[in-house]
Amino acid sequence: MQRVIVVLLAALDALIAAAVGVVAVLAPFTLLWVLAFGVHADWGSLWPVSGTLWQFGHGVPLEVTLPDAVLSSLGIAKEAATFAISVPPLALLLFTLIFAARSGRRAAAAGAWLSGVLSGAVVFALLSALIGVTAQAQVLTAPLWAAVLIPASVYFAGLLAGAVTRAWSEGDDGIIDRVHDIVDGWGDWAPVPAESLRGAAVVTVALTGAAAVGVAVMTMLRGGEVIALFEAARVDVLGASMLTLAHLMYLPTLVVWSASWLAGPGFALGTGTAVSPAGTELGVVPGIPVLGLVPENSSMWMLVAVLVPIACGALAGWMVRSRLVWGRTGTGLWPRAAITAGISVVSAGVAALAAVLASGSIGPGRLADAGPAVGPFALAVGIEVLIGCGILLLTPRHRDELAEERTDFWREQATAAPVD
Repeated sequence: MQRVIVVLLAALDALIAAAVGVVAVLAPFTLLWVLAFGVHADWGSLWPVSGTLWQFGHGVPLEVTLPDAVLSSLGIAKEAATFAISVPPLALLLFTLIFAARSGRRAAAAGAWLSGVLSGAVVFALLSALIGVTAQAQVLTAPLWAAVLIPASVYFAGLLAGAVTRAWSEGDDGIIDRVHDIVDGWGDWAPVPAESLRGAAVVTVALTGAAAVGVAVMTMLRGGEVIALFEAARVDVLGASMLTLAHLMYLPTLVVWSASWLAGPGFALGTGTAVSPAGTELGVVPGIPVLGLVPENSSMWMLVAVLVPIACGALAGWMVRSRLVWGRTGTGLWPRAAITAGISVVSAGVAALAAVLASGSIGPGRLADAGPAVGPFALAVGIEVLIGCGILLLTPRHRDELAEERTDFWREQATAAPVD
């Protein structure tokens, strides 16, 4: 495919990704505006609020400034009139990341991944700048540099990851192939980079799935508390629908919190609070319905949950070891130790990034500290994955593996032998 077509298609992908994200925020707010305010609504405020929330969904921190009329009607102290909100609904960020990765893979399949990545990244950055300049609300404000750079960085990261992954596996007749040839020349150490990333991807998917199951289990066990908080909010059908939609957008954020709970460090719901398998210490929790899923108490038996990340590491070790046996590479102890360490470090890095995105401030005062702590979460995941992965990758090679290698060797010898 011609390079110009790849550039244009990548630019179109960026335009579609930004447009779909904006519509996903704008559509429900338009419905809310119509039903709540009627034809006399202040339509000039619709786009600034929607655009700002689009930025927030990509991880841009917001500053909330409540007007005096709201403070007096709700009886809120003036000290709490201005506060930050920095725990975003990660569903929109994940959509942008996955859409960008697909665009990057298509550009790599077309043979011009670098041009596609640059084109898509530039177009999405321009769209982010346009939204940042035009969508400036009075109540919700975001730094302009963050409103431009953070969404553009998310899209660029997805583009680059998708393009490089496809180019590494299929080839690009360029710089990726040259790097691939250099790595292939490392002999027994050649599979270390790729298998480390592949193992970390297995850990991430497995731990995410386990955390999602945990959220589902808590929904079944404590669904009554969520319903009670919905009823206490005294909202109508429209309000309940908007709250439900907001909860769905925050579902990936809750999965990160659940993963931190499974790993052991848990998460906070305010300064000086902790929710972990070792114990739960909570003060006054905001009346947000989804927070009804938080367990009120813990048991020492819940510490068994830390076996889940260890099992995820063991699964990654088993899958990587199977590939090494099949490819008859990385058979030495030290290459496998390097792969084990690489899986642990990359998994810890992913956990740290997830904690950064899913933690921050959710309100004034003590609510400025919420979500998992970055360091403890990353350290716990790294150590637990190292244990599980090491058990599968560093144990001595058993007889079945050796017998399989001998069988493959003699089969190759027989195939290569000249026929009389």
